[in-house]
Amino acid sequence: MSRQPDVTVVVAVYNTMPYLTTCLESLVGQTIGLDRLEVVAVDDGSTDGSGAELDRFAARYPDTVRVLHQANSGGPAAPSNLGLDHARGRYVFFIGSDDHLGPEALERLVAAADRWESDVVLGRMVGTNKRYVHQAIYASTAEQVDLFDSELPWSLSNTKLFRRDLVERHGLRFRTDMPMGSDQPFTLEACFRATKVSVLADYEYYYAVKRENAQNITYASRFEERLRCAEELVGFVAGLIEPGPRREAVLLRHFSWEVAKLLRAEFLELSPDVQQHVHDRIRKLAEAYLTEGVLARMARDVRVRVAVARDGDLAQLRELIRQQSDKVLPEVTVEDGRWYAHHVGFRDPAFGYPDDWYDITDQAAKALANLTATGLDWGRDATGARALVVTARSRWAELSELSAEAIEVSVGELAGVTSVAPDGTGTVVRTDFAMDRLLAVVAANGERRVVRAKVTALGGTASAPLRTDRRVAAPRLLARHGVRFHLVTPTTNHKGQVIVAITPVTPGRFLARLRRIWPSGGK
Repeated sequence: MSRQPDVTVVVAVYNTMPYLTTCLESLVGQTIGLDRLEVVAVDDGSTDGSGAELDRFAARYPDTVRVLHQANSGGPAAPSNLGLDHARGRYVFFIGSDDHLGPEALERLVAAADRWESDVVLGRMVGTNKRYVHQAIYASTAEQVDLFDSELPWSLSNTKLFRRDLVERHGLRFRTDMPMGSDQPFTLEACFRATKVSVLADYEYYYAVKRENAQNITYASRFEERLRCAEELVGFVAGLIEPGPRREAVLLRHFSWEVAKLLRAEFLELSPDVQQHVHDRIRKLAEAYLTEGVLARMARDVRVRVAVARDGDLAQLRELIRQQSDKVLPEVTVEDGRWYAHHVGFRDPAFGYPDDWYDITDQAAKALANLTATGLDWGRDATGARALVVTARSRWAELSELSAEAIEVSVGELAGVTSVAPDGTGTVVRTDFAMDRLLAVVAANGERRVVRAKVTALGGTASAPLRTDRRVAAPRLLARHGVRFHLVTPTTNHKGQVIVAITPVTPGRFLARLRRIWPSGGK
């Protein structure tokens, strides 16, 4: 290549076949053109044929693709650094070797960087195969975003366009001592040093792939590595950014994501001595850097979790994680129309946390909509017509205080006539479904309708299927609607959900049933 390319794409490769082929094809097929593009791929000791695939592309595109081979280094940092050392482009772009780009990605990114004189440009990333990609930063195209006043700290992967002069001027390289997360300090410092960071949300630039075997390093990493990653990231931020709101804006991400994710249900599966070791290290980190400014901006459940990790003992931390992992709400206090969960620390003077940390009013409708079915019966509604009667119970006495319009129980799209009554500490819910209405609209081949409850309360609306912890059913009933007959079967499915199965009785089905009852033949 005689002239300087506009962009060098660095690809660190370790055992990513067959995804690697798709990645490389997406690069050589870029609309920016081969004459403006350089690909520097580093094979980090692959054993699955990835090295040979790289050599094949280098042979086909000798003026564009360069391949370097090295012994396995144990992570993406060393090969990324080696690729960066050999880059010649005005800009450099990093791509995971199991990911791929949209055809116009590099052309659009370079054009934007030149037009706006940007040092860093983010192009919209999307996940494939259910890979999660934080999307907030891609809400709209922006010529300039502020690291400390945007969602940028939540998108610190290195899969961006960087002005290479910025990278070399500040000696930016990847942390080879971090088996995972090594790209975040690089990206963070680049954005911190940049004169302008831009975002393009007008195109799907980058496709982040979750492999079928889920072996991306992020997914396969061990607990200890994740803990060390969290410590290193928090320490790096503290060393780069002065104390105060700007540092807190970045630390919010690391405490909410890397640290808080260590304190989920999987923590309870660790041995007690390892739990204590992890807790001690997280508490030390939180005591040093978890400021009130960071806590104030956190989501409530995460805020309580990291605060208890800082201020409580291991038994209290374990209990809180159990409470937050449980799908059933703990005891609540209802005062002045607000709901407060009795999670660890609630109104405990030893912690001194404010009530609003435990405010779950926005979850009240969801809690009230979770009903436990207790009976399915055939009876009569208020008009005396044949009806399916569904009874259920709620643990919440507050449900009986709502207006009739606030509670709806339905079979498919059909809403029944519902009444509620207090029952000790809870509420009994009864709903009548008139048979004529159940049969009014039935698909030709019949259908199975789930029974659901919908509740509107305290500014929210939520719905959930009726469930039961034991099988409930009503006798199958033969019913007529006009000239047609149907079998109606109220029962529960394999998920414990209450359903109503409605099956048209055709002549063929009727004869088949007769044959089962009175089989032909004789002695």
